[in-house]
Amino acid sequence: MATGTDDRRICAVVECERGPILQTDGWVDARAFAVPKKERSGFRVNWDDAGFATFHEHCWFDLIKSAREKDSRLTKTETEMVMEAMKTAEIHDSLDRLKREAEHIAHLIKKSKYCMAFTGAGISTAAGIGDYRGIHGKWTERDKKKTYGAKGTKKTPPRNMQVLRPTYTHEAIVKLLEKGHIKHLMSQNVDGLHRLSGVGEGQISELHGNAFVEKCEKCNKRYVRNFRCGGKATNVPVIKCQRCRLNHRTGRLCDDQKCKGYLMNTIINFGDFLEEDVINSAEEHAAKSDLVLALGTTLQVSPANSLVESGQTPTRLVICNRQVTDYDQTCLELDEKGETLGSRVFGDCDKLMREVMRRILPKEERVKWEEDRSVRMLTYDTQRKL
Repeated sequence: MATGTDDRRICAVVECERGPILQTDGWVDARAFAVPKKERSGFRVNWDDAGFATFHEHCWFDLIKSAREKDSRLTKTETEMVMEAMKTAEIHDSLDRLKREAEHIAHLIKKSKYCMAFTGAGISTAAGIGDYRGIHGKWTERDKKKTYGAKGTKKTPPRNMQVLRPTYTHEAIVKLLEKGHIKHLMSQNVDGLHRLSGVGEGQISELHGNAFVEKCEKCNKRYVRNFRCGGKATNVPVIKCQRCRLNHRTGRLCDDQKCKGYLMNTIINFGDFLEEDVINSAEEHAAKSDLVLALGTTLQVSPANSLVESGQTPTRLVICNRQVTDYDQTCLELDEKGETLGSRVFGDCDKLMREVMRRILPKEERVKWEEDRSVRMLTYDTQRKL
């Protein structure tokens, strides 16, 4: 990403006359593929050596239009770069728009009778964990390497979940649960941060499992741990799952003397069925919902994604993440008064939720709650084995 001497972002479109990208502007971070510098002569965009670029939001969408219309100002290679970059582009709304939407979202939450939150990896990026489909996401790196080779890709570092701590969004969800504004939480995340932040077992449906929870394969008793529960144990008989072909046994046994069954991690891998009691509970809550806050997810993984549209009608859906989803239009549907049923925000969940909480909590309560975050962090440290 090109920057000026004062560290302000500079739009990558060569002919852009709008000046630096300010915090009050909407902007887009995009990633195409690597093209040698000598072959980028005459390009309309100042792509860097790895194929990255940052744009004013308006400049980006103008560039997309040019690529789709096969504008002569774009070479064939650069057209291909733009089309490739569209797949994972990360959009950030302007601060003014974010605040306007936060006002609308706070209003929706306050009047909702059964609000449900639905979260994905994007709420944990601020905690230090990578996402899956962003410009640096795990699946993005995999696909780039498969298509273009190792050039322009980077190795994804191992995910040490034990050092992760809840973000502002994690804690905001807990606060909204405590205040009764959110009735239930559904999450695709396995990082354990929701439970660490204080979400109770009955308040959450962990659709894809929890890396810090293991269960007995005989009696189904669950154990919450302060360490990550792996599935590579060799001190017990190893049985590979018939669906994902991985070993779920952790090497520990159930504490119940009458059971002594083998404990298994609860992670749902690709190919695995979701746990029946978890998905059934999620479906029951989803059916009651009159508002869904989908935070940090592109809603691409089924069957979990279908839950956001399975509630009461009309569907009121709020989505906040950096990338487009197949559900964006649902957020923008209008009610009989011509008002937007939901909200679609592009950007970071923490930024949005800070503005939402400003509009929901009384000032004194919010300020104290935010100031106490440092104390809560110390508490989280005691619940993780390092």
